[in-house]
Amino acid sequence: MTRILIIEDDKDINKIVSGLLKKNGYEVECAFNGKEAEPKIKTVPDLILMDLMLPDTKGEELLKIVPDGTPVIAVSARSSVDDKVDLLSLGCVDYITKPFDNKELLARIEVALKFKKKTQSFEFANLTMDEASHGVTVDGKPVRLTPTEYAIIKVLLVNSDRVISKSELLEAATKFTPDLVEDSLKVHMSNLRRKLKQAGFGGEIESVWGIGFRLTVS
Repeated sequence: MTRILIIEDDKDINKIVSGLLKKNGYEVECAFNGKEAEPKIKTVPDLILMDLMLPDTKGEELLKIVPDGTPVIAVSARSSVDDKVDLLSLGCVDYITKPFDNKELLARIEVALKFKKKTQSFEFANLTMDEASHGVTVDGKPVRLTPTEYAIIKVLLVNSDRVISKSELLEAATKFTPDLVEDSLKVHMSNLRRKLKQAGFGGEIESVWGIGFRLTVS
């Protein structure tokens, strides 16, 4: 289900927008200030609706920590052309002025989500990799990987329908680790498996004797 984070300090507006989005099939999280918003932003929602006039921080500051590839629609009472240009230059994909019509809000959200879907992403079980941000998540929560680990999981995700030979993995990973050899590949693979298991990955990287590796569902 598409997950939207609402960052809005006005409790009435937050409640109304939350109800509207839930009614239209979205999963919703809410934050009422910058302090509440920061950890929720880092869980990589599918879209953020952000009020810029928050009690403890400026929305512009929160924009700096939004993960690459996560569309942000700015919500504000400010309506000048200069304000809109500034926000678009900071990374917002759209801007809507208070008060707004519910139909217009839903239409803008739909367009922003379509824009996001154009970026290449791959999924397997509850794991998702986004090429635009180089991010890997399990159940929407980021998993920190080294460049070599990222290269390995990318090859496996892109080719999740077949077994990948060790030579293919080595070729892909050596772009990031030039001195990588088969023995060190084992170490990287072990670390990757451990990180994914700790994150709650619903699959596993299976070793296929004499051939290589493949993704399977646990």
